[in-house]
Amino acid sequence: MIRPTQSGGIMHAPNTFETPQGRHIAYHKTEGQGPCVVFLGGLKSDMEGTKAIHLEAWCRAQGRAFLRFDYSGHGQSSGTFEEGCIGDWAEDTAAALRALTEGKVIVVGSSMGGWQSLLFARAQPERIAGLVTIAAAPDFTEDGYWATFSDAQKAALARDGQVEMPSDYMEPYIITKRLIEDGRRNLVLRDPLHLPFPVRCLQGTDDTAVTTATAVRLLEHANSPDMHLTLVKGADHRFSDGPCLGMIEAAILDVLEAGQ
Repeated sequence: MIRPTQSGGIMHAPNTFETPQGRHIAYHKTEGQGPCVVFLGGLKSDMEGTKAIHLEAWCRAQGRAFLRFDYSGHGQSSGTFEEGCIGDWAEDTAAALRALTEGKVIVVGSSMGGWQSLLFARAQPERIAGLVTIAAAPDFTEDGYWATFSDAQKAALARDGQVEMPSDYMEPYIITKRLIEDGRRNLVLRDPLHLPFPVRCLQGTDDTAVTTATAVRLLEHANSPDMHLTLVKGADHRFSDGPCLGMIEAAILDVLEAGQ
């Protein structure tokens, strides 16, 4: 099944698989040589975003395997966003990599996907050949949401089970009590974080969603034999223009070479 895109091109319907938890995950897999590059998108993003589509074409041109998928409650996967939480999406990520990839992978995590990449790295470091993060947002439910909630917002969360948060990039987020409480069970910046493989972190200085302080905190906190942080002056949270996409490509090649 295919359907037209807004640009007039053709978008093929995704494949799907079922996780052990019964969620149906939509994905696109490009076959090729390994390590497979796996793209993990951000909160309320989907696998049709600029970075995911660009990297798929780039990997295909190189004959390299590539995987993009939608977490449950995102894009074309089952469920609704409000039902989900960090732990659910970590389960989706682990299930996707287990079912759809073999051997070591290169994980590229954008925003919330950066947190997801760190959760996967903590649970299964032996699967990772290299890690690239783009405006990684580890622990944002605690340090970005809960830490800045007013007393009224905290009361509303306790009373109603959710609050509405504005976004610079799309309609407001509905932040649930479950998302906050589950986030606390999945924090990665409070305990030792071992990343025994090459890591490249990219961060724009004009990012209004994730601060450069967060990027520096991750760099200082993680224990890795080969970890670099690149700050890009003027780049925003999307990190999707031509030069930024080129930097993501270069970071992937860099961890590939460093891991050999």
